[in-house]
Amino acid sequence: MHWCFSVSKNHVMPKSCIPKISIYLRIDSNSINNYFNPHDPARLDKRQLGQEFKNYLDTAVANAGRHTKIDFKVFCCESGSMRFMVDPLIKTIRRHFQIQKTLKEVEFKKFKKKNYTLLLFSIAVVMFCQGVLPAVFGTDHRIHSMFSNAIDVFSWVILWKPIERLIFYWNPFLKEILLYNKIQNAEVKIVESEEELIDYHMEHFDAA
Repeated sequence: MHWCFSVSKNHVMPKSCIPKISIYLRIDSNSINNYFNPHDPARLDKRQLGQEFKNYLDTAVANAGRHTKIDFKVFCCESGSMRFMVDPLIKTIRRHFQIQKTLKEVEFKKFKKKNYTLLLFSIAVVMFCQGVLPAVFGTDHRIHSMFSNAIDVFSWVILWKPIERLIFYWNPFLKEILLYNKIQNAEVKIVESEEELIDYHMEHFDAA
């Protein structure tokens, strides 16, 4: 299969600074079926993407950052006779990443609901420990003085986990949702000659 992708950058830099990633696809009579799941009996433009091709797409955009632009450059050989397959292939790719984005959004909502619920429960437990127990035993009671420090430590421990997850664990969800949205709406450039394809590659190497 003829797949490749290029990363446009002027020097080695962190992935958040990569300005553009171009995903090159080649469509001809020999390669077109390799993009799709061979076990899917649906019509070609309705099939699922093949696992190997999905892995390729995931690898191609693995270093994409928040501001990275993503596009497709599709090379149609055989004198452009396969150009009619570009639209079905791109629609299938967009549909795949639309599904991935929807699943990730649902997962993110569950993540927020679970951790907000845990946080509210933790606050209720802390309020009980810090408010009700001292009122029951009294500030001069030996049990109160014995466990007051332990209650303070327990309060921080029980609150820390949901707070930590809500502060530090949400960013990967938003990163993947943004990435899926970029691929879903990526620009498509059709290349119909070897000379034009070489020009694109030379442009990339000159930029590097």
